[in-house]
Amino acid sequence: MKLKVLSLLAALSIVAGCETPSEGTGSTAGSGDAATSSSGGTAPAPAAVPGSQQDFVVNVGDRVFFGTNKADLNSESISTLKKQAAWMTKHNGVNLVIEGHCDERGTTEYNLGLGERRANAVKDYLISVGVAASRVKTISYGKSRPAVPGSTDWAWSQNRRSVSLVKGVSAN
Repeated sequence: MKLKVLSLLAALSIVAGCETPSEGTGSTAGSGDAATSSSGGTAPAPAAVPGSQQDFVVNVGDRVFFGTNKADLNSESISTLKKQAAWMTKHNGVNLVIEGHCDERGTTEYNLGLGERRANAVKDYLISVGVAASRVKTISYGKSRPAVPGSTDWAWSQNRRSVSLVKGVSAN
């Protein structure tokens, strides 16, 4: 009897260990999840509302990444920012808040300054391609809001970023 119980517990342990977690790791672009239908299947996610944060993330991209201790824009960042500027032109009733972020290394004061330089680099670029300065605000979070926890090169690379958030309606 004890052998049957132990065998059953061992089998359950193996099955539980093989179960796929229900939460995905997600992407750094924040693409969202598909909705589940009442029949238990997966239905397509609803379309993003034009001019919304979801629309911005899905169709443009809400973040750009930086090198270690850098606030300069690379070609990939500029490509994303050109799309952001075009989206802003199409949806001229919305404003952006640009968040500047850093990895965990360095002092709080240094990282707040670096995050500010990163956010301002994005703002300055958007203004240079025609987005009204009044539609773009910046804030630095330094190292206080990591996107990816951990002390690895990959985690640090994901945390050295700016994130553009759709906020409010423009006064223009």
